[in-house]
Amino acid sequence: MKNYYQPEIETASYEEIRRIQNEKIVKQVKHVYDNVPYYRNLMQQKGLTPDDIKSVDDIKKLPFLSKDDLREAYPFGLLGTDLKNIVRIQSTSGTTGKRVVAFYTQHDVDLWEECCARAIVAAGGTNEDVCQVAYGYGLFTGGAGLNGGSHKVGCMTLPMSSGNTDRQIQFMMDLGATILCCTPSYAAYIGESLAEQGYKPEDNKLKAGIFGAEPWTEEMRQGIEKSLGIKAYDIYGLTETSGPGVAFECEEQKGMHINEDHFYAEIIDPETGEVLPEGSKGELVFTSLDKEGFPLLRYRTKDICILSREKCSCGRTHVRMTKPLGRSDDMMIIRGVNVFPSQIETVLLKEGYPPNYQIVVDRVNNSDTFDIYVECPAELFSDKVSEMQTLEKNLNTAMRSMLGIGPKIHLVAPKTIERSEGKAVRVIDKRKLH
Repeated sequence: MKNYYQPEIETASYEEIRRIQNEKIVKQVKHVYDNVPYYRNLMQQKGLTPDDIKSVDDIKKLPFLSKDDLREAYPFGLLGTDLKNIVRIQSTSGTTGKRVVAFYTQHDVDLWEECCARAIVAAGGTNEDVCQVAYGYGLFTGGAGLNGGSHKVGCMTLPMSSGNTDRQIQFMMDLGATILCCTPSYAAYIGESLAEQGYKPEDNKLKAGIFGAEPWTEEMRQGIEKSLGIKAYDIYGLTETSGPGVAFECEEQKGMHINEDHFYAEIIDPETGEVLPEGSKGELVFTSLDKEGFPLLRYRTKDICILSREKCSCGRTHVRMTKPLGRSDDMMIIRGVNVFPSQIETVLLKEGYPPNYQIVVDRVNNSDTFDIYVECPAELFSDKVSEMQTLEKNLNTAMRSMLGIGPKIHLVAPKTIERSEGKAVRVIDKRKLH
């Protein structure tokens, strides 16, 4: 029995998907041109009118949008309809400058919740499930999206938000949660906390987890699956395009299906902006095909990934994206070498360390310093300095082999790195590079 929320569209032929996209892009470009002066101006600078866009093949003619445009147009410059039609905003957590504010009509909210419902059903969710949503609620899109998707599926929804782990565990056990939705780092923490309270993985009723909002590795997935006794599914989204549910994993767990009837994906060369052929590694670009409130065309996500149309055994026909293989902006350049936090996490998990770590980069006397603080598992932790130095040296060798440069490793006692109940802060870059 295959699990689909909207089988007719999730298993539509490539030709049918393309027909829907072509129809929607023509309407959407006209909608944006007529209602968003900021983008109309960008099109006019390129000598374009809506008549130049006859199908998705013409998308490559359109100008890109980036986070800089969103900041410049803040707050209402990219609004696609009258404010009286807007029923909600969501906003990014924003690490620098102005926040990104995204606007939603009721139509936008309904489509977004449908996308999240597809993700829940793909993870085996039905109206008999109890869905515990431990993503943050409020401005963050995680809680709102999965909450709405859970309602659409008909699950009993536990709107927990993030944090208060003892209460999470109490409700999970007492109300028999079967699906957990939160960040992967928080799922790992819940697993750790359950074990501390004396629970075994088989004591909970969970069967699946839907985890996203931060990068995580296959090794981390295996750790979470083991500690919670579940199958862990990835979900992808951006506040700028709606939130989680832009793409989601099926039972195959080999890439996330993009909801192509709502989002058109391209892979570009991050340097030149040139569209790359299918199967190429590059920066992911999204066009929202039917959003009314905040209709972004060719939005550069900064996520590096690969798209594939290889047939999927789940029967879904929508293109798949790999997990983001890093970001063209949270990539650190340390001593001239490109370093992604996900590479560091992969090494830690392979070497038997938990994914509780912090990277500190600084610049001293014009030279980069690169320190990684890692919690040492209790069974390895020792009072003997020589033993700890040996472990640090071995970990340094493994890191150097993966990264091409050797960080200074600091093994610290278990539980000393602050746990994240939302998005984990993995990198502290103290260099003044701007």
